[in-house]
Amino acid sequence: MTDFKQLFGSFQQIKAGVIGDLMLDTYLWGHVDRISPEAPVPVVALERTEYRIGGAGNVALNLASLGARVSVLSFAGKDADGGKLSELLAGHGIETSRLLTSESRITTSKARVMGRNQQMLRLDSETTRDLVTAEEDALLEEVRRYIENERPQVMIFEDYNKGVLTPRVIRETIALCRQHDVITAVDPKRKNFFAYEGVTIFKPNLKEVKEGLNLLLEEIKFPALEQIHKQLAERLHHQISFITLSEKGVFFQNGVVSEHIPSHIRNIADVSGAGDTVIAVASLVYAVRKDVRLMAEVANIAGGLVCEEVGTAAIGKDLLLVECERLLTVSNK
Repeated sequence: MTDFKQLFGSFQQIKAGVIGDLMLDTYLWGHVDRISPEAPVPVVALERTEYRIGGAGNVALNLASLGARVSVLSFAGKDADGGKLSELLAGHGIETSRLLTSESRITTSKARVMGRNQQMLRLDSETTRDLVTAEEDALLEEVRRYIENERPQVMIFEDYNKGVLTPRVIRETIALCRQHDVITAVDPKRKNFFAYEGVTIFKPNLKEVKEGLNLLLEEIKFPALEQIHKQLAERLHHQISFITLSEKGVFFQNGVVSEHIPSHIRNIADVSGAGDTVIAVASLVYAVRKDVRLMAEVANIAGGLVCEEVGTAAIGKDLLLVECERLLTVSNK
């Protein structure tokens, strides 16, 4: 039987790097009680503004909330949003000395106007071009220094198609990690879907898999999921497929071992950031135990829990521990 207190306590021993597209999430909260006389749109009377860490930063935030020692490796703009993002990261104990800045890029920012407890409008500010060669060189040098000096156990790639994870950055970072026995995990997007050759854990959601493999299946059952792993492995030569299936749970396959783990009933409020939580939890559990089924079970619970919160939110370590003991202790006896 798994000792979850011991498992969660061991997260403090893990050093984890997060490389990818950082974002600043701004929430403009207010109330709606009339329609604008200027256009048929609701008028939101603003009450407060809230800043949160988004994108790859939300993965880092989830790792830090579970007790891991986290560093971010990325680019931000030399702007106010970049300063606010760096301040938020540091305030949560996330190491930011490898967060580089560029005069030619702006910090990715998503401002959400919230009324009646739902999103009314979103305003995006971003640079989506790939890093230029000099920027790739600078980022890869930080990756090399981080791996050689800090000796992390895991490196997570968080790709939002904003240009930080170029094919070269992906390829050379994976090579460095393999050279130093660092676990690699990726939450891919379609643009670089097959660029992550040799990664340890490949964690797409079902929509991303269907897009990446050009699948037209309406309903994917267990034999089809095993076939998906086979197709992915032929292209990626990775170790573990870990596919999230929304309300249907998760699927994993590691070599010939595969399983579908159903989701647990939740009061879903918002699925934003659930994938960030899943890959953070999965990476930590696997780094500690190298147990793929345990990794999938705990990450499955974590993904459901954060969907009960509005907006992106980091998983609470104590709450996740209680839920794992409640839901998994009996089944693992």
